[in-house]
Amino acid sequence: MAVTRSTAALLAATLAIGAAAGAHAAKIYKWTDRNGVTHYGDSAPDSTSPAVKSGTLKVIPVTVEPRAVARLRVESSNGRYLAFADNNLAGPIEVLLQARGGGVDSDPPLPARATVPARGSTLVAVLDASRGGELLMDSLPGDPGARPRDFEYVLPLRQTALRIDQGFGGSFSHNDPQNRYAVDFAADIGTPVLAARDGVVMQVENDFAKAGLNRERYGGRANFIRILHDDGTMALYAHLREEGALVRVGQRVRAGQQIGISGNTGFTTGPHLHFAVQVNRGMKLESLPFRMRGPAGPLRIAGGAGN
Repeated sequence: MAVTRSTAALLAATLAIGAAAGAHAAKIYKWTDRNGVTHYGDSAPDSTSPAVKSGTLKVIPVTVEPRAVARLRVESSNGRYLAFADNNLAGPIEVLLQARGGGVDSDPPLPARATVPARGSTLVAVLDASRGGELLMDSLPGDPGARPRDFEYVLPLRQTALRIDQGFGGSFSHNDPQNRYAVDFAADIGTPVLAARDGVVMQVENDFAKAGLNRERYGGRANFIRILHDDGTMALYAHLREEGALVRVGQRVRAGQQIGISGNTGFTTGPHLHFAVQVNRGMKLESLPFRMRGPAGPLRIAGGAGN
């Protein structure tokens, strides 16, 4: 849910780019048409269409990885290499471009940082094409120049009973900067998840189906929605069920609007909604303490361990 990395190898005459954010499908669909031809696709056809032979539509699960925040794109131009960052999100990001082991001449010198606007591209560095090397680009959601404002959030769940299983500084998983001021609300699978503040849907992960206590395996594999607010802060709604996001990237939402369905995906002991307000502090994602109104007035959020 934080930093992603892209790589590119620079050679005197050839260029290879890796870790691009292209295909990302949790399912492959297989069907046969009326002429007996078998088709495969990453989206389901209309099973009632005359082009699909009745009873032939099958779903093939596949393993997926988290979507890349950005793509490193390198182009050759007049004896130089131009290194661009392509932003995949509907909100600003920051990137850090560096060379493995050094030895790459560039303007500006590496490592170089840049802020890339929503779904935009930015030239990060111009490189000497006469020397080889490998480029690494880390990318992180958010504008490092964001100026958070005090704001009272509304509850992100539609349910009558309210219980916090882990508050600020919880020892189980709220002990790092990006989660220190997160709150885990107890929520059965299927509970409606609501926007706690107006904003734009910046990022969505929707394809994971499993949960567990192996941090290495499940730590980055929770379904979530990230919403960008007008002051540059970002709200994270995590552990949604598979295909539990009901909004699309780039969509503007209002406080109280249903945006998803709670679940149990990623690094977790059980169903709950992980909510945090985050900001980019210069290639470091940090959570912020926040105020929230509960059913009986301002919510008191104490520290504690739980999910």
